[in-house]
Amino acid sequence: MVIMTRKEERELAFTLIFEKIFNDELTVKEIMDNAVEARLIDENTFAFSLAQLTYDNREEIDRIIDENSVGWKIERLPKVTLAIMRMALCEILFVPSIPKGVSINEAVELAKKFATQADASFINGILGKYVREHSES
Repeated sequence: MVIMTRKEERELAFTLIFEKIFNDELTVKEIMDNAVEARLIDENTFAFSLAQLTYDNREEIDRIIDENSVGWKIERLPKVTLAIMRMALCEILFVPSIPKGVSINEAVELAKKFATQADASFINGILGKYVREHSES
């Protein structure tokens, strides 16, 4: 078993979430098991848990994305951007042990790696706005 950094685990979770968008008939567990069996990835509890939590709460997460993406319908967002925002919002909403700023920063870094600078800026804006509006004062 390979020891991964949290950043690598997050990247793996993003990959599972992204793959799920295109394979809705498969469970997150099946997607992960298939990738492990093909030796594309090593099994990882944090990545699987984050991907599963994101998928389980996608209706609430998508509602938040839709409400905060002024001028953009969720169906028109690039799938990479959508997967990254879903994961980051899942962390922000349901994983209190991860600071919100870390979730936002990691999402922006993923967007820079897998999308464009414009996507990274869009993600930063949406997540930052949401956190500011919903911070406990």
